[in-house]
Amino acid sequence: MNFVLGIDLGGSSVKAVAVTPAGERLAQLNRPFEAGASGDWARLVQRAVHELEAQQGSPAVAIGLSAPGLAARDGRSIARMPGRLQGLEGLNWTELLQAPQPVPVLNDAHAALLGEAWLGAARGFQNVFLLTLGTGVGGAAIVDGKLLKGALGRAGHLGHLSLDLDGPRDICAMPGSLEVMVGNCTIATRSGGKFQTTHDLVAAHLAGDQAATEIWLRSVRALGVAVAGLINVLDPEAVIIGGGIARAGEALFDPLETFVRGAEWNVGAAPVRILPAQLGEFAGACGAAGNALESIKQPA
Repeated sequence: MNFVLGIDLGGSSVKAVAVTPAGERLAQLNRPFEAGASGDWARLVQRAVHELEAQQGSPAVAIGLSAPGLAARDGRSIARMPGRLQGLEGLNWTELLQAPQPVPVLNDAHAALLGEAWLGAARGFQNVFLLTLGTGVGGAAIVDGKLLKGALGRAGHLGHLSLDLDGPRDICAMPGSLEVMVGNCTIATRSGGKFQTTHDLVAAHLAGDQAATEIWLRSVRALGVAVAGLINVLDPEAVIIGGGIARAGEALFDPLETFVRGAEWNVGAAPVRILPAQLGEFAGACGAAGNALESIKQPA
């Protein structure tokens, strides 16, 4: 059976899927690694490819990869990823994996949206954007049926939208960004040290802790205002919310709906749909696989 492989290199794990051209997921795996261990992640990617190909009994017809950072213009490597995954910048994945076909490389958030567009919550939409809520806030957009990349591949970094001119700067030097307001990376600061994870904050909120409720709803309000602002910029049919924080379910989506509707520009049309992502932690790997499939399709 023909299949493609999608590899998603994260900050602490390698996720991989084997998928048929029709979108049937044949196998998947998730392998953690030590972020500080030099080259450990590259060896894990190689092993993941070998393991999945051995399970299927044949080589993949194509391999795609997603990773954090700015993808190179030729789509063969990550051009810039400061501070993490030493050795990733400029690494030629086609050579490393000894792949017979070029291995196309995507930013991880771009890949996640492509995965959701192929097999998940964004199927059928020509205009849609994704926010992934986790340690930081990732983002990507499809506009008129095409992934928005921009001049340098920087487009879609929606988490770096500023909501507070006087707020602390995020990793991209943006003051008071959505990532600062919502990301797990700032939860200890936002809660005065009371909570170390957003999971703990939400649990306390659901248990009736008034202080936790105030912190949580302020975070969700920031997200809602950002979503409404991005609706004005991108005019989507739907907004997809994913990432670990999205697992809060109704505790997130119910107030988010209220805050978005309170700020959304009413133009007499149906409100923009707000949908939870469907592919979970394998969205990026599925998007990388779909991107690999597209890369080998012959032009009409």
